[in-house]
Amino acid sequence: MGTQAINLMNANALRAWSSAIGEPHWLLERRIQALKLEGTLELPKVEKTKLEKWDIYETGDYKAENPWSSLEDAPEVVRGLVASPVKGGLIVQFNSDVVYTELSESLAAQGVILTDLHTAAKEHEALVQRYLYQAVKPGEHRLSAAHSAFWSGGVFLYVPDGVEVETPIQAIFLNDTSGVRFAPHVLIVAGSNSKIVYVDHCVSSRDDVKALHNGVVEVFAGAGSKVQVASVHQLAAATTDFTERRAVVLADGAVEWIIGEMNNGYTASDTKTLLQGNGSVSDTKVIAIGTGIQKSSYTTQARHFGRSSVSQMITRAVMLDEASAIINGITKIEKGATHCDGQQTERVLMLSPKARGDANPILLIDEDDVTAGHAASVGQVNAEQIYYLMSRGISRSEAEYLVIFGFLAPVISEIPLEGVRGRLQNLVESKLGRS
Repeated sequence: MGTQAINLMNANALRAWSSAIGEPHWLLERRIQALKLEGTLELPKVEKTKLEKWDIYETGDYKAENPWSSLEDAPEVVRGLVASPVKGGLIVQFNSDVVYTELSESLAAQGVILTDLHTAAKEHEALVQRYLYQAVKPGEHRLSAAHSAFWSGGVFLYVPDGVEVETPIQAIFLNDTSGVRFAPHVLIVAGSNSKIVYVDHCVSSRDDVKALHNGVVEVFAGAGSKVQVASVHQLAAATTDFTERRAVVLADGAVEWIIGEMNNGYTASDTKTLLQGNGSVSDTKVIAIGTGIQKSSYTTQARHFGRSSVSQMITRAVMLDEASAIINGITKIEKGATHCDGQQTERVLMLSPKARGDANPILLIDEDDVTAGHAASVGQVNAEQIYYLMSRGISRSEAEYLVIFGFLAPVISEIPLEGVRGRLQNLVESKLGRS
């Protein structure tokens, strides 16, 4: 079957599905345009990574799910991540559909919106039309076009001007079926001088679940806003994870990313902040552990447009067995972005002779009156630290664990929800062979 016939078949199926779930016409047309682009675009260029050899070509079949009447209907893996009772807000996507949403009455009364993205496109049309696909555009590459055409479920989180939400909003994305469409789109809009903390967990129920997670997170931080996004990915060895996270930050706004990459399968993630406004701030922390024959690419980026903007990026990865990782840090300071400060650090620990790590710090500076720096290291566990701990009566294995956990702890400790933080710590211990 030719490419044109396949695209026509996909377009007809997409129209039928969109109509069945009651999407507005403008959203369907954006999906169709993205589908047309998909057939013309190349795969994304990922440093020293051959994505064409990964399982990234199948979008999966949409799988409708029944809504949960309460969290009693949720699997144990979900209940173990959720604080009960829910104090702020919670949204759960199961395979292709959002099945549970809860938002406190006090936050709803202040104008906070938490819903799936399909509902938001109908009930908050002007907001979604304004921001959807504006940070991660369909025309960037083949996978962004495929996501824009086929995403389902997703999250829409809106915080009005001046509203400060102290209790974290949580989302859980659970995949338990091979071959299903698993492509949530998260859209966060924070108004001027607002404050929000969003925490999500992307998890497979079993390690033999085979799927493609093609996920996108778009964050728009208004002037003077403070947005914290924490995310832990724990997907199966048979699942490929391609995730793009992007934030646009206006004057005096701040976005903090806290990312735990705990997948067992092939992973490529790109976390990027566009510092558009003067005095805007970005802080990105990423930890990752690779095991088995896992191949990974973790990219962090900060692009400075506003004057006196500040970015900090820290990535720490631990590779075991035959795992390999490419760690890319890119700081770009545009012409006219005077008095900026961009700093980045990439560090990789290799705990096996066959493990591989590659740290690539990149500074692209088009302005003279700025400060920028980078640090990168790839190596084994520090022998002097091990010796010091062993001299205090600690066994070698325990000493190695303490050094490794201390290497990752600065990010783990920043996770704002106790349940997710505890889960991340348990994942670290498990991947290091402690349980």
